[in-house]
Amino acid sequence: MEDNIIKIEGLVKHFKEAKAVNNVSVNFEKNKIHGIIGRNGSGKTVLFKCICGLMYPDAGTVTVRGIRVGRDVDIPPNIGSIIEAPGFLPNYSAVKNLQFLAGINRKINKEQIKQNLIIVGLDPESKKHVGKYSLGMRQRLGIAQAIMEGPDILIFDEPMNGLDRDGVKEIRDLLLDLKQKGTTILLASHSKEDIDVLCDTVHEMHNGAIEVVK
Repeated sequence: MEDNIIKIEGLVKHFKEAKAVNNVSVNFEKNKIHGIIGRNGSGKTVLFKCICGLMYPDAGTVTVRGIRVGRDVDIPPNIGSIIEAPGFLPNYSAVKNLQFLAGINRKINKEQIKQNLIIVGLDPESKKHVGKYSLGMRQRLGIAQAIMEGPDILIFDEPMNGLDRDGVKEIRDLLLDLKQKGTTILLASHSKEDIDVLCDTVHEMHNGAIEVVK
């Protein structure tokens, strides 16, 4: 049985003269946490967007669960992600924001939304508008949005951004728990500790190229 849930072959994405992703070929096994490290501008975010179908490559292929992104499907289903800053409607509560988003697929109800807010450490009964949230609270809400429909793949670009020490520990524990339940996670982080504690494999990106570190 195929263990590689994501397969990338010869991926190239350039903007004008610069190659943001330069001939990347890499596979990611299911049920593991895969760390992606590298400096800002090394290509991590562009790679993630290509996997999610938010950006199409100029060459090469991205295959998720045996389905080619951009040919067989525009956006692969059942992926939760935080790529760049999560965007929410500032004049509504956390529950209302997630209800709007959940209405697209209609997989979950209000009570399930509330349970996911509890999981990430937010009060589901709070009427506070998201526009008044701290950076850390918005990040928790972004994680709740990513996990709320039970995706089997999560793609997180700096998910600990804005979290205090206790928040970081809580989200680390959550990610490890999700892995134990069969979720495959791709994680970009500048925190060596996050990578060391969480990741089964580590890949480093530099000038759009990728290599296995662990």
